[in-house]
Amino acid sequence: MGDGAAPSEGERRAIAGLEASGIQFEVTRHGPVQSLAEAAEARGIDPAGIVKTIVVRRGDDDFLFVLVPGDRTISWPKLRALLGVTRLSMPDADTAKDVTGYVRGTITPFGSLVDWPVVADSRVPERRVSIGAGAHGVAANVDGAALVHALGATVSDVTEPEG
Repeated sequence: MGDGAAPSEGERRAIAGLEASGIQFEVTRHGPVQSLAEAAEARGIDPAGIVKTIVVRRGDDDFLFVLVPGDRTISWPKLRALLGVTRLSMPDADTAKDVTGYVRGTITPFGSLVDWPVVADSRVPERRVSIGAGAHGVAANVDGAALVHALGATVSDVTEPEG
């Protein structure tokens, strides 16, 4: 931020959620970035350490968060098998905002309007990670194992290499 602007409502909610979780975290703030690599550099972490929070729909008014390492993507067959369902989808940006309170690109389980269940890829707890904190250019660097514990996340191999 650096320009003295007040934190957004989303950032305030996310930081309050992080504080309430008891997890140790360090907030990083940076300007606009054009790629995952730029975001990683700005946050002082490698791209695999950025954790994307993806909102997934299981059914009507039934969503969950999936924590995905920055260099990976959801493996839909693995996620469906873990959840024991035959269909999953990603909601559009408006629906994701309605069910989390965050616009796409700023979504985090911390401070979400609803405490949806969390699934974390098995690589998340193995390292220090950076997760979004409710506003563009704002993130929290945290220990991955502490993150999944604080969120009560189900940990499983649910991703595949991107590309």
